[in-house]
Order: sequence, then structure tokens, then C-alpha cells
Amino acid sequence: MSATRTDPLGYWIALSRVPRLGSARFRLLESFFRGDLSAAWEAPARDLRAAGVGRAVAQSIVDARETSSPDQELSRLHDAGVSALNWHDPAYPARLKETDDAPPVLYVRGTLPAVDAPSIAVVGTRRPTDYGCRVTADLCSSLATHGVVVVSGLALGIDARAHKATVDAGGLTVAVLGNGLDTVYPRENLRLAERIVAEGGAIVSEFPLGVRPEASNFPRRNRIISGMTLGTLVTEAGETSGTRWTVYHALEQNREIFCVPGSVYSESSRLTNRLIREGAKLVCNVNDILVEVGLETAERQIPLEMSDAQASTDASAKSGPNGSAETARARYHDPIECQPTASEPLDPDEAELLQHIAREPIHIDDLVALSGRPIAEISGLLTMLELKGLVRQVGTMHYQLVA
Repeated sequence: MSATRTDPLGYWIALSRVPRLGSARFRLLESFFRGDLSAAWEAPARDLRAAGVGRAVAQSIVDARETSSPDQELSRLHDAGVSALNWHDPAYPARLKETDDAPPVLYVRGTLPAVDAPSIAVVGTRRPTDYGCRVTADLCSSLATHGVVVVSGLALGIDARAHKATVDAGGLTVAVLGNGLDTVYPRENLRLAERIVAEGGAIVSEFPLGVRPEASNFPRRNRIISGMTLGTLVTEAGETSGTRWTVYHALEQNREIFCVPGSVYSESSRLTNRLIREGAKLVCNVNDILVEVGLETAERQIPLEMSDAQASTDASAKSGPNGSAETARARYHDPIECQPTASEPLDPDEAELLQHIAREPIHIDDLVALSGRPIAEISGLLTMLELKGLVRQVGTMHYQLVA
């Protein structure tokens, strides 16, 4: 069928189905055929080879004409309720377009946010701890209330938690899939995907309809997650987590990396803790993200210097906690009358721990002794209280109430 009777987008879609015809070869075809991909679709193999795509890919384009047509591809998309954007479309995500390996065609179900909308990728392990789930939900809810779009991969675990918390808070979220949009993977998140679309967000993919969720698709999928955003937030991930691919792509794309610290004893925080050591931005509250990407004018100030009295307390604490609840109580005054009013609901564990924290700094080991809880649990609870603006860390592993 001639180009005069076919929407030019149909040729982009048909070509996107050709194996190994990636971003670089698309650019070669655009350049050689002066932006007319209908000419590329219909060209003989010798002209395709002259464009520089290689003998095998040139033959693949010729072979594709036997099983597909641009009009058929457009019809399939229409029937599936999916739209497609090439990288010249004004609605194509602007930040993604800036990357070296932007997909030539992006498939969309739902509504993409405005191209200039601030966005943050939120990713992490598929097997989060309770701490990981809670901190992800709190941060994504706060991002949503600040008008930040949350982008993630709809995987089980942290990804799903990020999407759900964002939608629950009335925000917009985009899920990037590693398969065609005629299916949702994993199936457990089908209802979540439907809700994302119904409430103003989108699910997107670079893969045409019918492409299955192969393992090799997901590392490539992750470059879209990072490429659409101002930065990538990792809330909880171990060293072997697929999250590391998103981090690598974000670094290549010159995006900011944000990490939530976790217990040194937790396998699920090994990657985040290492990334912080290597220069990632440590996140204890949403303002740590907003300030870094220019969405907040002033960072919440945390004192870096303590009074002489506080320093004296620290010197005593640094001599080594004795593990005794009675001695810990004697060292710190009764904090009950110093409790601030929480701006967000506290769960019972957080409220109990808060009873042991005053405006005078207390070492985490003494909190372990006072509460009788393991240090990993105390560390997680302290991070949640920091996120809620109730406590802050002053000095090494010392915490006090926010005045």
C-alpha cells in the first residue's frame, strides 16, 4: 500500500517490529531516506544496506513485509486501545528523548503527564522488608502531594508499592513494562495497572503488541524508567537486585541517584548503603529529593554542630553503651513531656519508640536497650520517624526530637 494512503506512523510501528532495528539503526534509516520511513519500508535490500543497517537487518526488513503491514499495525493498536508516539511527536517524553538510546516508538495506554512535569523514578527489590514498604509508601505519598510524577516498573515489591502509594495520594504515576501493552506482567498487578490508567496515569513500553515479558527485556526497560525522570530513588535493594540496572542507566544518562539508608545487617539494603558510600544522595525525607532537583527553595536545616552540653553527652555515649535499660534511663531525662504532635499517623511501634527520645541526643544502642528491640528494627523505626519530621540524627547514631 502506498504511503499516500497510510498514516506515516504506521511505518514506524511496522519497523519497530524488525529484530535488532534499534535506536541507532533507526537514525541511520531516517538520515539516509531523509525522514521518509515509508521509503525505508519499501526500499530494496541494497538500499537498506547502503543506509548502513547491515546485511542481516536489511534482510529482516524485507522479510517483515511478508508478514506485516503498516495499516495492519495501526489497526491492531486501535483495537487494543493503545497509542504510539515516535520521537518526533510533541507528546513524547522530553527527558527520554534527550537520552542516547531513546526508543524510536513508545507505546502508551492511558495519559502521559505533561512533558515538563517533574518526575522521579522509584525502584527497589521485589522482596522488600516491612521497612522498605513503609518508607517507599511514605516517600511516594509525599512526592505525589508535591506534584511529582512517580515512574516505576510495575514489578512486585517496591515498584508496586510506589505506584499504589502515589495513586492513593491522588498523584500521577507511569508504569514502564518489559512487554507489549496487550498484556500486563506480572498478572498480580493487573488491577493496579488498570487503576493507574483510570486515575490519569499511563502504562508505557517500547515493545510492540504481542511481545512477551522475556528476561532480557527488563534491563533495557529500566533505561526508560530512569530516562523519563529527573533522578532515580532506590528505597531498598540488595546487591543482586535488578534495580542495579536502573542505577547504571541513570548514571549513564547523567541523572541524580537517591538512596534510603538501611540497616548494615540487612541484605536488602546492601546496594543502597553501598551507593550512598559511593556518592548517591542520602534520603531521610522527601525534601532531600526536592531540593536536589530544584523543586524546593530551601532545605530543612539539620544542625551539624551541637552545644557543649550535647557534645558532653555524646562523649559519654561514645565511651560505649552498657546495654542496661536502667542505666540508659538514668543517662537521659524522661522524654514523655517533650513529644511533638505528629503531622502523620504513627503506628504503635513508632509511638512506643518515640517515648524514649527527648531533645537531648540519645545513642541508638541505648534505644535498643530501652526498647528491648533488635537494632535493625530500631534503625527502621528511626528512619520512619525522620521521614515524618519527628526526630533527626545529630552526630553519629545519636537522635533527638525535632524542636
